[in-house]
Amino acid sequence: MASDKDTSGRSGADESKTSPSKAASRAPRTVRSGSQAAVSTAKRGLVALAVLTIALAGILIYGVTTDRTGWDPKLALDLEGGTQMVLSPELQEAQDGQEITQEQLDQAVEIIRQRVDGTGVSEAEISTQSGSNIVVSMPGVPSSETRDLIQTSAQMAFRPVITTAEGTPTPEEQRTPVEEIPEPDAEPTDSSDPNWVTPELVKKFESLDCAAQRPQEERKAQDPEKAVVACDPANNAKYILGPLEIPGTDIDDASYGMANNQQGMSTGQYAVNLQFNSEGTETFKELSERLYQIGQAQQGDPRSQFAILLDGTVISAPSMNAVINDGSAQITGSFTEEDARFLSEQLKYGALPVSFSIESEQQISATLGSNQLRMGIIAGLVGLALVCVYSMFQYRWLGLVTISSLLVAGLITYFAITLLGWSANYRLSLAGVAGLIVAIGQTADSFIVYFERIRDEIRAGRSIPAAVDHGWKRARQTVLAAKAVNLLAAVVLYFVAVGNVRGFAFTLGLTAIADLLVVFLFTHPVMVLLTRTKYFGGGAKNSGLDPEALDAVPFYRGAGRVRSPEDSDGLTIAERRRRQKAAETQGDGAADGADVSGGSSAVDQTEQTEGSTR
Repeated sequence: MASDKDTSGRSGADESKTSPSKAASRAPRTVRSGSQAAVSTAKRGLVALAVLTIALAGILIYGVTTDRTGWDPKLALDLEGGTQMVLSPELQEAQDGQEITQEQLDQAVEIIRQRVDGTGVSEAEISTQSGSNIVVSMPGVPSSETRDLIQTSAQMAFRPVITTAEGTPTPEEQRTPVEEIPEPDAEPTDSSDPNWVTPELVKKFESLDCAAQRPQEERKAQDPEKAVVACDPANNAKYILGPLEIPGTDIDDASYGMANNQQGMSTGQYAVNLQFNSEGTETFKELSERLYQIGQAQQGDPRSQFAILLDGTVISAPSMNAVINDGSAQITGSFTEEDARFLSEQLKYGALPVSFSIESEQQISATLGSNQLRMGIIAGLVGLALVCVYSMFQYRWLGLVTISSLLVAGLITYFAITLLGWSANYRLSLAGVAGLIVAIGQTADSFIVYFERIRDEIRAGRSIPAAVDHGWKRARQTVLAAKAVNLLAAVVLYFVAVGNVRGFAFTLGLTAIADLLVVFLFTHPVMVLLTRTKYFGGGAKNSGLDPEALDAVPFYRGAGRVRSPEDSDGLTIAERRRRQKAAETQGDGAADGADVSGGSSAVDQTEQTEGSTR
């Protein structure tokens, strides 16, 4: 075995002598040092950030040149102004003297708010007026589609379920070819008959993606006399539903409460109670008989369910567990009190659909105006300037890294807000501007945590490049934890708040994401590259990384000596100089060279003693 190694070693040596070009070609295969790997990773991070920034800039330039958007972010109602519409509610098929109640009006406000938000219009304000009208204020000029959407009544419908599946689209390779889907072999006998399902309907059902938002017009364009497809976004389910059985106008009342069993005892679960009118009672009796028989014949058959739709979206799809003869139905399930209350309100609203006519429409000026926006921008610039001044004072020339990082974060945030205004019709309100101003300090916090961790490593005696590497490993955990808290707070605030507060939460969360991108793809890579230069890597004066200014004591002190605990007393240079000066002053006036507590060194005391002896 040894002779084999020797032989291979000699052959390798001979080969390297006779073929130097081959040996040179193998040289780059050597393992890189940690410093080289850090520099390479830093360069890749900067390239990734550059690609991202260029891509965002390219998309924005494309949108501007094609007149799809502008250079400025879209502004909300409080900063730009917009359109105010006063809507007068009208009950469909109302009897003489019947008036809409405040509860129905409040429910209508929620329906309109959902519809307006669904069109992408942000920061719209919807409220009631004088207990009889609804006022809708939205930025800009609403399109004709938005006007129609606001005026249209909420349509509720009961349809039997024919089949169901998960709300994700079927993969292309697994979809059934249209020519292989059998045509119905007979005319449907009732609304639950599978003969309603056509090849075209199956194709639409397989390609349906419930995660994608469907236009309101598409959801409402459901022929009541034909089978349709519909989604239940809350449960990520999609359905093929038979023709309309019961319209929402046949609901007489809806409420919620604790469910009772057949013995009248409470089950401890919430339920939604339905009461139909005379016409609805008869229709629901026939429907319940058919669906109950289907469920008894085959357990788990989806055709034993019926779907309740509001504006073309399934809000509940319960199974029929009994025949309902008196028009009083009870929907049970894993309801929380809030779920049961919300569903009962939706059902109750469907009992008296409300349409609206636009009584007046006018352009309104900004509630705050450009002056408030200008003051907000000035406040942000003042805050940015103070952060820059502090960074230069605290970190000397290293503060330039903080300033450049803030500028990069601001650029990415600008691109994001402007592009969201184009794609999602996001509008920046004054509350959103406040979120951007607050984010300046939170973004600077990330850099301070990182820089202080590096300086701590330098004080511990590490070289500056090594301090950057070790400091980053520890600081990034703190940065990630801090930004996770910021994001969590922003998400919670966004979903529980209403109005302009949501704009504040949105910009706060957006800037937290931008901060993470900048710290990982810009600040740390720039620090790695700077510490490989002579000025910063050598810890020059005013570089912000000067070991002497940081009171650093190297671990190896030369001549075989290493750092001992006595070499660092925990004092800064300024504190040590003040102690020394105080010791000298007290030493000059003390009799017989009295000891100065905590100040004079052993050398000073020796010199004073020898002087007095001499």
